[in-house]
Amino acid sequence: MPFNDLMTDTVNLLKKNGEVISNISSSVQKNKIFIQRSDILIETGDLIQRSMSNGAEETYKVIDPGFHERFHSIPAGYQMDVIKLGLPEAEVAVQKAAVQHITYNISGVNNRFNQNSIDNSVNIVNSNSEIQENISALRDEIDRLNLSKEEQLASYEVIDAVETQFEGGKPSKAIVRMLLNGLPNAGSIATISSFFLSLLDKL
Repeated sequence: MPFNDLMTDTVNLLKKNGEVISNISSSVQKNKIFIQRSDILIETGDLIQRSMSNGAEETYKVIDPGFHERFHSIPAGYQMDVIKLGLPEAEVAVQKAAVQHITYNISGVNNRFNQNSIDNSVNIVNSNSEIQENISALRDEIDRLNLSKEEQLASYEVIDAVETQFEGGKPSKAIVRMLLNGLPNAGSIATISSFFLSLLDKL
């Protein structure tokens, strides 16, 4: 039987840089995923999403890509070691990958952009102190949560982008909603985020 006939599953590859490669033929097994392609780069930490015919979706994280070159009749490809993510963990991982692919348009009062750095500056905008108070509250909540360094930095970048949207005077509802969805799933953050969403509904 040809190896391609064993590739009965279709998956999407979500790379750490935000790139998405869709409709990849594969064979998904317990803790293993086989892909007979050498034209795509799969790396440790990438995500594999499998949509099933029953409507369910599974997300796996690549632990070891396990790439092998062609050997006789065996084509080049991947024999990946993976772990299956639970639903909350999968949602966070996918959101983080999406945040990596956001284009930031920066304008307005006190504009700035922090890439992979913590913002310790003091920013005062007299035009709307309430917005600034809630931005500060978001940063305080990120400091309070027990997040990894990577998650903390990604959250700071998202909050900076939300602030920039409001400072420009004409925030994009779609962008603000998407950015807020990229923050960690915590009740305190959800409460503060609802304030910004309520402002959007009034615009």
